[in-house]
Amino acid sequence: MIPKYRIRCVGGNELVTDITRLSCPDGHDSLLRTEYRERRLRLAPFSGMYRYLAWLPVERPMLPAGGPVTFTHEGLSKELGLSRLSISFSGYFPEYGANLVTGSFKELEASPTMQRLEELGGKIPVIASAGNTGRAFAGISARCKKPVVIVVPEQALSRLWTVEPSRDVFLVAVRGDYTDAIALSSMLADVPGCVPEGGAKNIARRDGMGTVMLDAAVKTDRMPDHYFQAVGSGTGAIAAWEAALRLRADGRYGIILPKLHCAQNEPFTPIVSAWHVHRRTIIPDTDMPDPVNKVRNVMADVLTNRNPPYGIAGGLFDALKDTNGLMYSVTNAEGRSAMKMIHDVVGIDLDPAAAIATAALIRAIEAGTAKPSDTILLNLTGGGYERIREDFTLFPVEPVLTVRPDERGDELFVTLREWTKRYG
Repeated sequence: MIPKYRIRCVGGNELVTDITRLSCPDGHDSLLRTEYRERRLRLAPFSGMYRYLAWLPVERPMLPAGGPVTFTHEGLSKELGLSRLSISFSGYFPEYGANLVTGSFKELEASPTMQRLEELGGKIPVIASAGNTGRAFAGISARCKKPVVIVVPEQALSRLWTVEPSRDVFLVAVRGDYTDAIALSSMLADVPGCVPEGGAKNIARRDGMGTVMLDAAVKTDRMPDHYFQAVGSGTGAIAAWEAALRLRADGRYGIILPKLHCAQNEPFTPIVSAWHVHRRTIIPDTDMPDPVNKVRNVMADVLTNRNPPYGIAGGLFDALKDTNGLMYSVTNAEGRSAMKMIHDVVGIDLDPAAAIATAALIRAIEAGTAKPSDTILLNLTGGGYERIREDFTLFPVEPVLTVRPDERGDELFVTLREWTKRYG
């Protein structure tokens, strides 16, 4: 039987025979990319994201599952002066059919990632998160009774909740920032039975987020001219680009790739700084001086990744270059204004990152880089928290341990080893 998919190194173009790998075995600084047997998008008889099972790197769906919802809104289109605006919303708002009860499009990453790991042998994923990703994986864990290890900065603990009790989550809080959480998660992934989830290098993550572009193309019968999203790592924008490449090869949804419009939140804007001089590398002293202070002063701290997959082959630099994309530096004031507008006009309380994306769209309209008659897809990557609190009881996920960034004692590792034994 011909396998459903194979994996190719973007940098070296060679096929990778070990599909469990996260990086090129020949040493290329490159993402790996999925190539599917089905060159034309075939819709599966499932609801939510698994309607696009043909282009997800799993054999079976993990159910129940929500997905992105694409819709138009006459009031918002009129407010912005646009005639062909589509909104992709990945959050919770039943009136629009949006049912991601974690309130974040990170749920689109978590579900296929956990399903794929189960199909590849059942190891337990270890995830570092600034909040939204951790909540998404915890939510899938609670719903499907799958184990997961999550590491977050201590200040992000309030974002870790589920709508049903989570008994299979090993949560660690770090008295530091997101970078400290990433460093600790890398060490915990070496515990027997665990595996690094992979972040942007994880094909299941990217292809899961790519269902945003697929859903929009299927609903509108074409790829958009412009795609707007806020970025921290840029993984979602890379996923949109990769999905668009597959849609172009399909041939039924157009041949011109959507122009990527990606936004960061001032004052933390390293990708904006590097892209504006078309430099493939991010130089910390130049592009993000005094990062700790800058992170403290953004409204959307989930967008503050210090090591994004920007310059890597197949990363955000290549995605922006291939689509003639643009980067935007958005202020907190612009973000809050956009958040209020969406709440007043559409009725959705946005995640701060989605507000930053909306502000970038407003900026593009004012600058004329997106014209009123263009087809535009605005990716609102999260929101609906007010309705979630109305419709569900929230269960906080409590940390097993809280540690300092420099803490390397045995207690954490011994505790995790004992915990993993429950799952064979």
